[in-house]
Amino acid sequence: MAALRTSARTLLRAAPSLATAAASGSSRIAAPTAVRCLSTSSARASDALFVHRDTDYNNPDIPFEFNAENLKMAKEIIGYYPPQYKKAAVIPLLDLGQRQNSGWTSISVMNYVAKLLEMPPMRVYEVATFYTMFNREPVGKHFLQLCTTTPCMLGGCGSTKILHAIQDHLKIKPGQTTDDKKFTLVEVECLGACANAPMVQINDDYYEDLTPETMVNILDKLAKGEKVKPGPQSARHSSEAAAGRTALTSEPYGPGQHCVPEFA
Repeated sequence: MAALRTSARTLLRAAPSLATAAASGSSRIAAPTAVRCLSTSSARASDALFVHRDTDYNNPDIPFEFNAENLKMAKEIIGYYPPQYKKAAVIPLLDLGQRQNSGWTSISVMNYVAKLLEMPPMRVYEVATFYTMFNREPVGKHFLQLCTTTPCMLGGCGSTKILHAIQDHLKIKPGQTTDDKKFTLVEVECLGACANAPMVQINDDYYEDLTPETMVNILDKLAKGEKVKPGPQSARHSSEAAAGRTALTSEPYGPGQHCVPEFA
């Protein structure tokens, strides 16, 4: 209330000068003494904004629908939810559509999922643009997601060396795809394999305990169409200590082995 009374007094003091200036036709009007400056941030354009613009490879006129196998799977997924809540299946159906659509989610995929779930298309767009797991642009056959968060940056030889190895070998930078459309590279946040850092996710598989040499070896094999065993690329089998297992190194004893013997 005190602040309101102060503002009122300020306006009353300024009123005579305002009236005099108005009567004389002067364009110079005395401003109140209490002034609060307002500021706004400058508008910035960005190519990272999630705005769809039709292109020759991504527009609503390009047909898309699930093939017979995926349609059967989609109906099974929808069946997990009550009919009035089938829109809850939007994420798994978008993922299914992305997999069928060579690893990326086009506007046609989104529109098809919206029609299948009887949802407003905008609701599907909101989901597809919120989650980074949905690629809005085409990606290569092998989608490389390199973790560069702190544990991977510090673990082993460090993710920075792995990043440089990939860039030097494939001649691309994060966000780019090789000319032969075989590899796309992106940097991502923690993928949850910190004990086996550094690591990279390629499509659905994790490759861990990387060195620049093992990373290049993986890329060469994938480029030739060979399969690479996922998981640690070192002598480790899972997430045990790098120096070897220190617990559960022998077979556990069975029931009754350490019981006190019974005497007749």
